[in-house]
Amino acid sequence: MSHPVDFGICNSGQSVYSLTTWIEGEGAETVLPGLSDKEQYQLGIRAGEILKIIHQIPAAKNQLSWSERFNRKINRNITNYKACGIHLKGADKIIEYIEQNRYLLENRPQCFQHGDYHAGNMIVTKSGELGIIDFDRLDYGDPWEEFNRITWCAGISAAFASGRINGYFDHDVPALFFRLMALYIASNQLSSIPWSIPYGQEEVRTMLRQAEDVLKWYDGFETYIPEWYISGPPE
Repeated sequence: MSHPVDFGICNSGQSVYSLTTWIEGEGAETVLPGLSDKEQYQLGIRAGEILKIIHQIPAAKNQLSWSERFNRKINRNITNYKACGIHLKGADKIIEYIEQNRYLLENRPQCFQHGDYHAGNMIVTKSGELGIIDFDRLDYGDPWEEFNRITWCAGISAAFASGRINGYFDHDVPALFFRLMALYIASNQLSSIPWSIPYGQEEVRTMLRQAEDVLKWYDGFETYIPEWYISGPPE
């Protein structure tokens, strides 16, 4: 991983900077399509194992309960989506799944989070090792929320995304995980539409396309296990 070297204030006190070590290699999202399915899966296993290590760091003390924190976020995401003026076909299905599964947030543990854990923030070194970068969105929360951006992994490689889940759970994935992952993905997907507007029409189209993919993967959220998931290494 990138190691922190220095932090400080710059720009006449208006900005904060961080300086980290450099990891030599290529972005995983560039490397993965050129690998075999088995190689993609093995890198996914490693990504899951590394994430499990990250999650051993406890959350800061005096955190609000996770259900209180994330329910506020859900309410904000739904409100912002309805006010943004862009209609996503299938949004009613997303919101329905969210509302029916909010209760799963009760009594969830919290830990340190990378905050943006997906293939776009991973490096494959020349020796084939996986490096993790871009911790600038670090937070504390439910460790399983960290899978809310696995959609970016699945869009590149279903084998990598599946390996990431299986590696995290040492090949024994609880059913509850899939239900919560679907909840976190649903909430994140809804928020991505208003989030994308300031970045222009191309970004809006990208998020709408991804939302359509997510609705397809989850059969309009009639199921909570995405169609791309495989429980073992590809043949």
